[in-house]
Amino acid sequence: MNDTNSIYDSARVATILLNDIAQLSADTEGVSRPAYSSIETKTLEYLIDYARAQGLDARYDAGQNAVFSLPEDTDADKFVLIGSHVDSVPSGGNFDGLAGVIAGILCLTKAKHQCIRFGKPVKVIALRAEESAWFGPCYIASKALLGKLQNSELSAIHKGDGRQLHAHMADIGINMNRVRLNEPLIDTKAIESYIELHIEQGPLLVEKDIPAAVVSGIRGNIRYRKIRCTGEPGHSGAVPRAYRKDPVLAMADLLSRLDESWLTILQKGEDLVLTCGMVGTDSEKHALTRIPDLVDFSLDFRSQSTTALDAIRDLLKQTMQSVERERRVKFELDAEMYTAPALCDSQMVDGLLASMKKINLKPFTMPSGGGHDAAVFANAGIPSAMIFVRNRNGSHNPKEAMEISDLIVGTDIIFNYLTEMRK
Repeated sequence: MNDTNSIYDSARVATILLNDIAQLSADTEGVSRPAYSSIETKTLEYLIDYARAQGLDARYDAGQNAVFSLPEDTDADKFVLIGSHVDSVPSGGNFDGLAGVIAGILCLTKAKHQCIRFGKPVKVIALRAEESAWFGPCYIASKALLGKLQNSELSAIHKGDGRQLHAHMADIGINMNRVRLNEPLIDTKAIESYIELHIEQGPLLVEKDIPAAVVSGIRGNIRYRKIRCTGEPGHSGAVPRAYRKDPVLAMADLLSRLDESWLTILQKGEDLVLTCGMVGTDSEKHALTRIPDLVDFSLDFRSQSTTALDAIRDLLKQTMQSVERERRVKFELDAEMYTAPALCDSQMVDGLLASMKKINLKPFTMPSGGGHDAAVFANAGIPSAMIFVRNRNGSHNPKEAMEISDLIVGTDIIFNYLTEMRK
């Protein structure tokens, strides 16, 4: 699609780009763009082809992410970075992550077509591998880019083919020696600030009838991809309760106690969410008439407070010990995956709120319940901020329902902020 000889219509362009990529990555239901897959690469290639057709510079960086800029800013010593991710969860929605990449490209192409200069050089990055669904660790590409990806994370196993993360990264041409040495794949001092647009993953903006908001901070998380509870197998009708070592009931007991503690924490005014997203007994052995010998499950704790995350980690271990004693089972935790909470830069928040006001929107801020690449940039010392765009039906599912008009509102907030920046 080439719009160089026509009036640039951001809404029309966004619709075409999103629809084309949805078709390119369509699954039985929704879309699937696995991290470090050929589909993810095809998505980046599609965006690169479009950007080049519009006269933008587009290339891969050392992390094999796609980076876009106005031609005159390609070699800028310092720049503002706008970005998000293009991968999705399995059978997910098309807007999670991708909307933010499209917003950045729209800002560049609008500036190109209207001959507008931003206050500072701007680059847009389409990141790979943000979702934890494929390997377990989250924010893989942004961590690798900033030299923060841990060696323990590199051994994470892909949920589909069973190969380790480092092999998938090497397959697409990433220099794994640099990654293993925690060497940044980008000059971090060149990034003056980072901005990310993302669909809201909850109902607040829909309920308040607000098209977009400025994010104040991002929850951190503690994740365990697999916790194993081991008990003792037996016949479902022959083993009395007093003699059972049932791992499924022990897991249920643990989750019930954690749920009660969660409520207490919330009543004290602290921030916390808890999710058990995966549960399963051994598929080769489980049966209607059998007491399982083990059950595997996941846990995901999130909070804007480091103190709250530390407290829930301790509480989990204490509660596990109590359940182990009472139900005569054993819990085994796999490696903890941790991301610290992140605050958005106050000056950037103020600037984006002023931009909202300039386009006749009532300024509004809100925290982010979900995690985002912006948290990695913020915790690496790079001033960061986010825009949320209204979206119905949550995220990570095919029913995501972002209106293109709301995406354009969010894009306009960023565009105006970029043009008002002082050099």
